[in-house]
Amino acid sequence: MCYNKQRLRAVVYIYRTQISKMTKIYQNYNDPEIDFLVRKIIRAYYNVYNQLGYGFLEKVYERSLILELRKLGLHGRAQVRIKVYYDDQEVGDYFADIIVEGKIILEIKAAESLCEEHEAQLLNYLRATDIEHGILLNFGKKPEFRKKIWVNEYNKRKILANFGNSGDLSSI
Repeated sequence: MCYNKQRLRAVVYIYRTQISKMTKIYQNYNDPEIDFLVRKIIRAYYNVYNQLGYGFLEKVYERSLILELRKLGLHGRAQVRIKVYYDDQEVGDYFADIIVEGKIILEIKAAESLCEEHEAQLLNYLRATDIEHGILLNFGKKPEFRKKIWVNEYNKRKILANFGNSGDLSSI
């Protein structure tokens, strides 16, 4: 029992630390609706992690996360097929682990730790869709998550048209 309380305290501390880091990093791209969804997703992630711990296959965490998202009032769809195009021709497809409210892609990992390849995979998924926000969730020995944003070409043009910007997207 004592071990579980210590572990829970450590996980809560990590959660608070990562949320505060995430808030500082993404203050330039602040969408209140996305922020609200991200906070609920992270809460669901830690609820699942605290209950299951690490060591299961990704599919177990995916199904558990879907259930937890529903408890928090969010709609998540698992294994959503997304087509990939090259020069306007379909060249393949992939399956997103979870898409929440049609706005955020969740990529679930059960690895020792997150690496660049995992981040590149999520960024490619974002690039292949009109979804701009993704969260990489790792159910390893240490709970980790990373939020990624990909401003796709269509939205860049829309932003430039709305703000009359001369091509400098550094303020976004």
